[in-house]
Amino acid sequence: MQTTDISAAQQAMADESVKRLAMICWSNDLDKVWPTLILATTGAASGLEVDVFFTFWGLRVLQKNNKRFTGKNWMQKGESFVDRGGTDHLKLGKIHFAGMGTWMIRKLAKQYKVASPTELLEMALECGVRLHPCQMTMDLYGLSPEDFIDGLQPTLGAASFIDMAAKADITLFI
Repeated sequence: MQTTDISAAQQAMADESVKRLAMICWSNDLDKVWPTLILATTGAASGLEVDVFFTFWGLRVLQKNNKRFTGKNWMQKGESFVDRGGTDHLKLGKIHFAGMGTWMIRKLAKQYKVASPTELLEMALECGVRLHPCQMTMDLYGLSPEDFIDGLQPTLGAASFIDMAAKADITLFI
């Protein structure tokens, strides 16, 4: 019994020594998603426990690339038409220039061997980054779990994420 108590105490100490990173991804602009995923994967590779909460437009990042139209009513379907989800469809928030800026930065990234958002999202899952869809945003957009990539955590609400962020050593809003 004493061994179990020591083991439990050691586990509690180990849990306290793990550093945690909590991030919010609220945008699906390529120039915001890229650093979010780079920091998440770097944090996980450095030994941090990483949680990323995807809300509002950021939730579209987790959408399957081949899922074009989503939603239950004409407004939700219209929003999905205008703001296509998936990492293959991200656009720059600045210097997009009708697609030319996005094309150039993706070409430069490939030339300089910068992992694409799709690759980074896969790496994040492989590294144990916990990706949390926002339940309220799912309801707002009329999205269902079938619209998303595999490997996601259960949905969260804002209060649950705030509780998670309050326990984190680092919290980022990108």
